[in-house]
Amino acid sequence: MRIQLAQRSEADELLGRSPLALLVGMLLDQQVPMEWAFTGPYTISQRLGHDLTAEELTSYDPEEFAALLAQQPAVHRYPKAMAGRIQQLAAHLVEHYDGRPERIWEEAADGKDVFKRLNALPGYGKQKAQIFLALLGKQLGVQPSGWREAAGPYGEEGAQRSVADVVDADSLSRVRAAKQEAKRAAKAR
Repeated sequence: MRIQLAQRSEADELLGRSPLALLVGMLLDQQVPMEWAFTGPYTISQRLGHDLTAEELTSYDPEEFAALLAQQPAVHRYPKAMAGRIQQLAAHLVEHYDGRPERIWEEAADGKDVFKRLNALPGYGKQKAQIFLALLGKQLGVQPSGWREAAGPYGEEGAQRSVADVVDADSLSRVRAAKQEAKRAAKAR
């Protein structure tokens, strides 16, 4: 299956081939539209002139990296804060996984272990870790035992509630509608 989260072919192609780009896109997916967040890794790689590596992101001067993200069009609504989070994520990946993010799921014992490893990433919390685990299982075929349970409601078959369920423009519309309905229901309580 082809990733279609950025809804731009060149950005989605990068997300499909680079686990680091996919993790960074998920990290950026807050307080901006999903397409903007998942285009971020492509924008960064274009500005660097090559695909992202955790080692390079870690070693980049923090002020220069923040300036790189702030160039127009900005990578995120909060480029300086997100630059710091990306560098923290990259440093964690270098320290714990030799800069190879795919080791998070390739070396995990089961779905619960993948969730634990994702939840430990800087900038990731329970919900983001569950959504990313569901994305791995639903779209990339990474399905260790217990992955659906560890992904919580995001792992449910047929769910339409997160980026894990976006495979084209129609599913993006359904996920957006479900999120708006959930917000309305929460306000009504």
